[in-house]
Amino acid sequence: MLKFRKGCWTMRIDVLTLFPRMIEEPLGESIIGKAVEKDLLEINLHDFRQYSDNKHKQVDDYPYGGGAGMLLKVQPIYDNLKAIEAETNDQKKRVILLDPAGKPFNQKMAEEFSQEEQLVFICGHYEGYDERIRSLVTDEVSLGDYVLTGGELGAMVMIDATVRLLPDVLGNQTSAKTDSHSTGLLEHPQYTRPAEFEGMGVPEVLMNGNHRLIEEWQLKESLRRTYLRRPDMLEKLDLTPEMEKFLAEIKQEEK
Repeated sequence: MLKFRKGCWTMRIDVLTLFPRMIEEPLGESIIGKAVEKDLLEINLHDFRQYSDNKHKQVDDYPYGGGAGMLLKVQPIYDNLKAIEAETNDQKKRVILLDPAGKPFNQKMAEEFSQEEQLVFICGHYEGYDERIRSLVTDEVSLGDYVLTGGELGAMVMIDATVRLLPDVLGNQTSAKTDSHSTGLLEHPQYTRPAEFEGMGVPEVLMNGNHRLIEEWQLKESLRRTYLRRPDMLEKLDLTPEMEKFLAEIKQEEK
């Protein structure tokens, strides 16, 4: 059963994979490992080969009608999902199929996933899936427009992007809110000590203690960086009058 802790659910994540060792150690490190230690997160790895009803534990087979490569069979994944459902008493969950043909993963999707009590990731291998596997999932998601050997790396990226948004996972609760892509803009430049290094200094505005001017500088520089590096993001953004003013100034300054 999922745990209730300090007014919020401990998120449970299940990963169906043929290579659990590929995931186990990385997810035990850094922020995710600390989230598990704090009882904010529960991660369960499942080698779905163990659910194969084949005496050789085979999980793939040739496609009907011919074609290159092998397909993952539906039976081992179906039985693995049923075992998870029995363990969690049919708790509501998102079941995510890692697939190059899926919807591209982005920050908005990470934010949606972070609101769930349980996530289940299915990591594929070989040439593809038996089409009937798709009837078992709620989401088909791709990490990007390229093909990986398997779904494990994609699942780890999505888990990392999701878990860091959970309450109390990051030490500074404002960090996730101001990250690049969370606000619709790339993050503004940031500096730390020393104030000058090899002739390179910190903008004076960041050192004068005037928080209003600092916030204005940060917003303008976020707009500048987005305009120069990812202008496509601005097309999706509902600009405030202040942002429109800054953007007009930026376009003049960058000519």
